Amino acid sequence: MNTETVRPAVTELRLSAFKTHRGLTLPLTRLTLLSGESGSGKSSALQAYEILARLGSGESLARAVREVAGSPAACVPALARPDAQGRRGFRIGCTVDGPAGPVSLDLAVQAEPELRIVGERLTGGGETLLTTALTDPDRPTVQAAWHTAGATPVTRAPLPDDRLGTSLLPLRVAGKTAGQRLVLAAAEQVVVALRSAFVCDPQPEVMRGAGTGGTGGAGPDGACGADGADGAGTAGAAGGAGHGAGVRRSGREAGLRGGPGKPGGAAGAGGPRKRKGSSGEAGGWSRDTEGARAEGRLRSSCDNLPAVLERTSQECARRHAVLVAAVREACAGPVEGLRAVPRQAGGTGESPAGAAVPAWPVGTAGPRAGVAGVRAVLDRGELGELPVEQLGDGELRFLALALVLLTGPEVLAMDPVGEVPSAHQQMTVMADGMDRCMDPRQARELVSLALRMTDRGHVRLLGTVRDPSVAEGLPGVQVLHLGV
Repeated sequence: MNTETVRPAVTELRLSAFKTHRGLTLPLTRLTLLSGESGSGKSSALQAYEILARLGSGESLARAVREVAGSPAACVPALARPDAQGRRGFRIGCTVDGPAGPVSLDLAVQAEPELRIVGERLTGGGETLLTTALTDPDRPTVQAAWHTAGATPVTRAPLPDDRLGTSLLPLRVAGKTAGQRLVLAAAEQVVVALRSAFVCDPQPEVMRGAGTGGTGGAGPDGACGADGADGAGTAGAAGGAGHGAGVRRSGREAGLRGGPGKPGGAAGAGGPRKRKGSSGEAGGWSRDTEGARAEGRLRSSCDNLPAVLERTSQECARRHAVLVAAVREACAGPVEGLRAVPRQAGGTGESPAGAAVPAWPVGTAGPRAGVAGVRAVLDRGELGELPVEQLGDGELRFLALALVLLTGPEVLAMDPVGEVPSAHQQMTVMADGMDRCMDPRQARELVSLALRMTDRGHVRLLGTVRDPSVAEGLPGVQVLHLGV
């Protein structure tokens, strides 16, 4: 195999001790679906992956765990007993394939009484490339040792215990020896794969709010010109809140963000900015600033779908036609087109006479007076136009997930890996409850679309489904049954 053409991708997820899972290893292919009864741990597996992805994007451990699981204690395996010092925790890891070959990352996290990474191990190329260990519980650091293979075989230095050490290596390793270059290549491969994840959970109720003049998507101002929020990463998709008050070492956390970006996306490349003068959570993101920058990029809840649809329909007619064809198969009734139209200040999206208002050209200064943002509509031919917010929940979720599969990092509210050419990247879409609210026909059509897109090599999908039969007979779809 020519490793120069291999795109970094997570090929194995390990849940050594996480929530309901112990000693579970999940092989991941380009399209993997997790199925099982309620409580079998399907969502937990995706949560473990998302925590790793957020850490790889430079987020602090406190934020990654809180945004995903709510609290550190929620990640601790059931019936786990504290030791004599009252400590409990969890262990997760992954394997990433790419140009550097298989590279494994494993984390041991102390959840109680204080949240911290107490052990990290990076291995690849037959070598232990990085290890960390907590040597002094009173210090907010771990002792790290990474492979050098020079005059000094191992380099030792302290690293913060609330950050992924692998993502910090490009800031600390010079790359002068063959051993150091191996460390850098492995670290970059892992970070690139983890950063290339997009968590998608379309929420019909907020999508309807956006379409009817709620707080969702905005108009074309910035829809096509936004380069994305600084370091938004996966958190940008959710518009996440910042660090809660009382999180220790908040000053040091702020100092670690905002450093110069390095290959592989070290922590300095992706730190969220703190809100100044906010009366809310300490260290919170400015929703207004981040939202404005990412308005033309689809968020996790897909509440700004109309604005993104207005952008994508103008930028790629071919993929938009594929989207329309997919929606036609999933929706009841005729579908001849799908487009975004200006929404009147009154919220109807129609002219006084009831006729649909045509969309303004891309590149104009903005909507005409009396127009407030955009809304998405289906063209039903002789039946007229139907605002998408009037679709059923399953149809809305199908539309949003199909749009995600047909786009890429530049269109999604995630942190694109700018240091690596797009031809060498793979985006992983994580969709919990992929078939939620859908009938079997809709779910199968969505899986079929996902299979066609993953065949191209730029997109991978990890999702959960209630009914595994939606993938029956589709070659290339791996279904893993949990709880068996």
